[in-house]
Amino acid sequence: MVSESSDADLSEIKIPNVPGGAEAFELAAKFCYGINFEISTENIAMLRCVAEYLEMTEDYAVGNLVSRTDAYLNEVALKSLAGAVSVLHLSENLLPMAEKVKLVSRCIDAIALAACKESQFSMSGRSDSGNEVVISSIVSQPKPIVDWWAEDLTVLRIDIFQRVLIAMMARGFKQYALGPVLMLYAQKSLRGLEAFGKGRKKIEAQQEHEKRVVLETIVSLLPREKNVLSVSFLSMLLRAAIYLETTVACRLDLEKRMGLQLGQAALDDLLIPSYSFTGDTMFDVDTVQRIMMNYLENEVEGNRIGYNADDECGATLLSDMERVAKLMENYLAEIASDRNLTVSKFIGLAEIIPEQSRVTEDGMYRAIDIYLKAHPALSDMERKKVCSLMDCQKLSREACAHAAQNDRLPVQTVVQVLYYEQQRLRDVMNGNLMGGDSPALPPKVNIFSTDIRPVSDELSSLRRENEDLKIELVKMKMKIKEIERATVVSTTSSPSADKPPLPRKSFINSVSKKLGRINPFVRADGPLSNTKARTRPSKDRRHSIS
Repeated sequence: MVSESSDADLSEIKIPNVPGGAEAFELAAKFCYGINFEISTENIAMLRCVAEYLEMTEDYAVGNLVSRTDAYLNEVALKSLAGAVSVLHLSENLLPMAEKVKLVSRCIDAIALAACKESQFSMSGRSDSGNEVVISSIVSQPKPIVDWWAEDLTVLRIDIFQRVLIAMMARGFKQYALGPVLMLYAQKSLRGLEAFGKGRKKIEAQQEHEKRVVLETIVSLLPREKNVLSVSFLSMLLRAAIYLETTVACRLDLEKRMGLQLGQAALDDLLIPSYSFTGDTMFDVDTVQRIMMNYLENEVEGNRIGYNADDECGATLLSDMERVAKLMENYLAEIASDRNLTVSKFIGLAEIIPEQSRVTEDGMYRAIDIYLKAHPALSDMERKKVCSLMDCQKLSREACAHAAQNDRLPVQTVVQVLYYEQQRLRDVMNGNLMGGDSPALPPKVNIFSTDIRPVSDELSSLRRENEDLKIELVKMKMKIKEIERATVVSTTSSPSADKPPLPRKSFINSVSKKLGRINPFVRADGPLSNTKARTRPSKDRRHSIS
C-alpha cells in the first residue's frame, strides 16, 4: 500500500475493515517483528481472520501466521466442546471473514461431533425402543434432562445456534432431545419480555424485531414428538408470540402443540392475557377456543384408529378427556366474571366441551352461576340460553340444593332441577340403588359416591332429602301460581267473595255449650233420667279408675 501510493511524503496509511480492529493488527505486527505473545481461545479467531486479511500465508514465509493459527485450532481449540463454542461465539463479530476462512463451519462441525459423543441421546448404540423409554423418562422427570454443554450454547447468536442444532441432528442427535436445550435458550434470550399483562409495549422496535426472529426460529426447531416439551413452556412461547406479533403460522403451530397436550395443562397455562387495547376481554378467549378445537380434532383422529373403551388405551383417552373437560370448566368459571365477555363467546366456548366427558355438571353450573352474577343485565332469553348449556340430570345433590334456592336462575331451570332430582330419588326408592339403571339418566352418570355405607342409612338420608325437595317444589308451585294469578285479570267475582269468613268453632266453646246443658243438682233417678244429659256420666264412668 505504501509502494502503490503516489504521495512521496506519505507518513500514514489507513487500512479499512481489519478483522478484529487495532488489537488484531497489533498482534499480527508483533508476530512479524518476533515479539512473543500467547495464542489462546480468546484471540485465536481474530488472529486467524487478520492473518487471512493480511495474506500472511506460506507463500511469503514458512510458518507464517495462517499456518500457525490453523495448527492451534486443530490441535487445541477445537479439541474440546467448550473451546469450540468459545471460538464460534467470538467469530460472530468477525463475519464475513470468519465464513470465508471456514472458521464458523469448522467450529460448528466440532461442536456437533463433541455433543453427539457426550450426549446420551445420540443415535449410536440406541434402538427406537430405547428412545421411546428415554422420551418417557424425559416426561416423568420433574426437571428436564439437560446436558452440561447446553448452557454454553445459549451464548450463540440465533442463526449460529440454529446451524449448530441442524449439524447435531445430521450427525445422529435425536430431535426430541433438543427440547431441553431449546427451553434453556428461549428462557435466556426472551428474558425480560413483559408478556403477561395489558399495557403499552415497553420495548424498542429493533429489540422487538430481534426477539421476534429468535422466537420464530425456536418454534421452527421444536421437536415434532408429543410430550417432549411441557405445556407451561409452550404457553410461555405462545404468550410471547402474541405479544411480539409473530407470523400467524408460528402462533397456529404453538396452538396446535398445546392442543395435543391439553390433558397435561394447568389452569394458569390457559390464562393468556389479551393484548388488545380496544376494551376487549381480559383473557384471550379465541386462542383458547382454537386450542380446544385442536385437541378435539386430535381426539377424533385417535377414535378413527378404533380404540376399544375396555382397552387400557381407550380408558386412558377417556380419563384424559375428562381432565380436559374439568380444565375447561375451571377456565369458564375463571373468565365468567369478566364483564366484557359476551354471551355468544361464553356459549361458544362452553358448547365445544364434549358432554360425554363431563361426569357431573357441577363445574358447568358453577361457571354459569358466576357468569349470571357478573352480568345481571342479561335478558330472560339470554339467561335461558346460558342455562341450557348444562344437563340438569347430571347435577350432584349439593348442586341441586344450591340451584333450588338460586334466584339468578330462570324459574323453568329451577323447576327442571327439582323435577329430575325427585325422579332420581323416586327411582332409587323403587330399587335402583341395588344396581338397576335409571331410565331417566344416561348410563355414564355416576349418581352416588363410591363410599361404602349401609343401604338403610342411604335410604333414610334420601327420604329426608326427598321431603326437603317436596317442600321446595311446593314453594315453587305456589310462586308460579302467584305469578299466574297476578297476570290473569278476573272478569267476574263470586257473590260469596264479599262475605267475611265465618269464625271457626274452637274446642273450648263446644265443650262449654255442652256442659251448660248439664244440671249437676238433678238426681239420677229424677224425671230427667231419659234425657241426653243423663247419659254423659255413664260414659265417663266407663273410663273411671274406681
